Amino acid sequence: MRDYEQETAFLGEWGPFQRTIFFLLSASIIPNGFNGLSAVFLSATPEHRCLVPAGVNLSAAWRNASLPWESLPDGTLAESRCHRYRLALIRNFSARGLSPGVDVDLGELPQEPCLDGWSYSTDLYHSTIVTEWNLVCENDWKGPLTSSLFFVGVLIGSFVSGQMSDRFGRKLVLFSTMAVQTGFSFIQVFSSSWEMFSVLFLIVGMGQISNYVAAFILGAEILGKSVRIIYSTLGVCIFYAIGYMLLPLFAYFIRDWRMLLLALTAPGLLCIPLWWIIPESPRWLISQGRIEEAEIIIRKAAKQNGILAPATIFDPTEIQELDSHKQRAHNFLDLLKTYNIRTITFLSVFIWMIISVGYFGLSLNTPNLHGDPYLNCFLSAIVEVPAYVIAWLLLQTLPRRYTMASVLLLGGVVLLLIQLVPTDLYILSIMLVMLGKFGITAAFAMVYVYTSELYPTVVRNMGIGASSMASRLGSILSPYFVYLGAYDRFLPYILMGSLTVLMGILTLFLPETHGVPLPETIEQMLRLKGLKYKAAFHTTRLSRSSDPPKILSSTSL
Repeated sequence: MRDYEQETAFLGEWGPFQRTIFFLLSASIIPNGFNGLSAVFLSATPEHRCLVPAGVNLSAAWRNASLPWESLPDGTLAESRCHRYRLALIRNFSARGLSPGVDVDLGELPQEPCLDGWSYSTDLYHSTIVTEWNLVCENDWKGPLTSSLFFVGVLIGSFVSGQMSDRFGRKLVLFSTMAVQTGFSFIQVFSSSWEMFSVLFLIVGMGQISNYVAAFILGAEILGKSVRIIYSTLGVCIFYAIGYMLLPLFAYFIRDWRMLLLALTAPGLLCIPLWWIIPESPRWLISQGRIEEAEIIIRKAAKQNGILAPATIFDPTEIQELDSHKQRAHNFLDLLKTYNIRTITFLSVFIWMIISVGYFGLSLNTPNLHGDPYLNCFLSAIVEVPAYVIAWLLLQTLPRRYTMASVLLLGGVVLLLIQLVPTDLYILSIMLVMLGKFGITAAFAMVYVYTSELYPTVVRNMGIGASSMASRLGSILSPYFVYLGAYDRFLPYILMGSLTVLMGILTLFLPETHGVPLPETIEQMLRLKGLKYKAAFHTTRLSRSSDPPKILSSTSL
């Protein structure tokens, strides 16, 4: 049997059928932008202070002096968030007519926790899960854990989604996981405890990534080669960024977390009609021996494009003959087989993990920046669009390792510079954060293509899968990088910046793949030679030297 793309070449590359698939599948990713970073506002921590009950008989002077002062991470002084002067004692002083700071030295007074709860500012948020269940002070670790549990769900979903998709089909998994994401988000609205909310958030994370991966694969398998690369690097990513941009818009007008979550969940219902428009992957159907169903889809596509399909598209006898020639099965241990592939695997795993820490750490940290958190979140989202476009343009013409190392070094260095900016120049600090986000996002877009070109065909899916799993571990850790800002506001940027710079340097030790034929076997992989590029010894030529360079996206495998 000839190549699938040769068999379906009569459809063309960019007809009405392909445009419909491109835009509808890309649009189905928009809710992922909502859910993926909704914790930015759902679990935001507003300004708060210990509550002194209104019914307590205190003079105005003692009520104003009932809270000790503490130094915040930014160096300013504020009333304590987690302690108050012992209420029974100051009530006694008030009853005796003693004055704070005059008759009584406040520095000598014993303190106690916020036994009566907290008073939360409603200037930015009317309610969040933090104010709902008092996730502050001794319970402040629950906030970042909520986000981490979502990413644990993403880790689990990324592990099982590929297997489910291979077994049950791309379309069924796509819409089933959309239903999981939308359905469990809706149940979250009625959460009665933090524990219930967090467990449901984990399940939403499983649906969120499975939906994303299924749409990615389905589009890559239906669309032609020239459109597939644009779909993989621009279509899905930019529509995800559009959803991310709409998140602060929803949050700005809806300040209650339950109503906000309901508003973010509702657009998922708009994907229901897509079931009757988006077809199953013909490639997957052929792999399952369901050739007639695949032909029906191709004929409908030809009709939509105004093209007459040939009498016979796929020859069942040739497909059976092709299936009889199977290569030796490979496993994960093949990624550690030789020094060369082992080193590339370790480098790829660490690079993916740190890029993920930087991306999600900066995204989740936007409420902690100076200024309006809604505007900061929008800027963090909109900067991704030029990052994806520039990453795509750079991948077309420039060497991979130098390009990716450059954007990583850019992102890391500007994050390290933030600590040098004076406190009153907060606009400059925000600009540096966004520039860092730009560099890390561009690296995130590039690393998919670069990694897919490093590994040979026989283990390429496993190599990308291992790197992707490491990326999920990075996203799980990212909320705790943000959490460190409660102790020192520069610490998250120092850690993320230092690690990103390190990854940029390590990228230079990887082999260059631009303009080099893709390796088919482990022996044909490019050799790791530090900063010096050296091609691998090829026992057979993969292609003529005059062949054009191949650029492969991980989703086109």
